[in-house]
Amino acid sequence: MILYFLRHGLAIDSETWVGDDRERPLTDEGVMQLNTSVKTMKKIGVKIDIIISSPLKRAVQTAQIAAKALDQEVVLDERLAYGFGLEILSEVIAEHSQATAIMLVGHEPDFSSVVSKLTGGSEIIMKKGGLARIDLIESSLPKGELVWLLPPKVMLA
Repeated sequence: MILYFLRHGLAIDSETWVGDDRERPLTDEGVMQLNTSVKTMKKIGVKIDIIISSPLKRAVQTAQIAAKALDQEVVLDERLAYGFGLEILSEVIAEHSQATAIMLVGHEPDFSSVVSKLTGGSEIIMKKGGLARIDLIESSLPKGELVWLLPPKVMLA
């Protein structure tokens, strides 16, 4: 199975946002960057069976942009909102074991931590709008190999 980890795009700053953090949206710049990034995803041959997203607004917006470009549907999963870890990843993988490629859309610091642990403990930093590809070696642990990590600057080039 191939896992793609897509961190949500540039969102309104949490320091200036008034309201529930779950409703904090992408900025206009974040939307534009993601629209460019998904074109890069298509160019490099990203193909997925399903997109599973955190239900937080900025992640949902990110997932919807990717879904439109990659012609897929978005499934919201509360477990990707806060506290996402390897144990939850194992559950998600088991629930979607028929898929050959899954895109997960979520947040920091969870994504960097999960990608780091999944690939052997090296320190990985997922930037806003960044995309990582992990090929699972073993799904029960889970354990995988980092195939690539694309920061937003590369995705926008």
